[in-house]
Amino acid sequence: MAQTFENLEKYQGCSQELIEQAVRQATDIVKGNLKDFTDFFQSPNTKQGFYWQTENAEWTTGFWTGVVWLAYELTNDEEFKKTGEIHVNSFLNRIQKKIDVNNHDMGFLYSLSCVAAYKLCGNEKGKEAAILAADHLLTRYRENGEFIQAWGNVGDPKDYRLIIDCLLNLPLLYWATEVTGNPEYAEKACKHIHTAMQCVLREDHSTYHTYYINPETGKPSYGVTHQGNRNG
Repeated sequence: MAQTFENLEKYQGCSQELIEQAVRQATDIVKGNLKDFTDFFQSPNTKQGFYWQTENAEWTTGFWTGVVWLAYELTNDEEFKKTGEIHVNSFLNRIQKKIDVNNHDMGFLYSLSCVAAYKLCGNEKGKEAAILAADHLLTRYRENGEFIQAWGNVGDPKDYRLIIDCLLNLPLLYWATEVTGNPEYAEKACKHIHTAMQCVLREDHSTYHTYYINPETGKPSYGVTHQGNRNG
């Protein structure tokens, strides 16, 4: 672990010993949660300060698996790897059966879980699942407007919108181009970025959370907030 943190001391103003102590404490907490969150996932929010067990649904389950893989990367502890691999199987099943995937959150779900498993361990199921997720994300790309639709049935006029969060889902598409050699993933990610930059930035340099696109003309229509401070 010392080599991992040898360059942090000068940047963080902390001793290497203190950094390593903090990492040990963090990874110990993760390990303590494995008994409850190996065959289950953490809920998207807490109740009285605690997560409850859920199946692999909603849009946040990849975050917990990502933490598990970070703990494995830092410690090489096989217990973390075992949990991560169990989660990969669950994510593969989820995308194959299209369980709660009618949204653009494939990057949140699959980059942190399955891409990580492939990069760290060469996990082929992780690679398969992540490519399937990237394929699914491409189905939400709307040629008329050149963007990835956030939620709802694709093409539905009332849901013809992007949200700023999707920018964090796009690395999955760039990764898919890297491993498959298919440029379509990266090309459509790039087009989405250009569309988003044209409409989500306000004049005061803040951003809209949600922006509707005119389904007939493909032009940016108006911005609102679904999760944010204000509409205007």
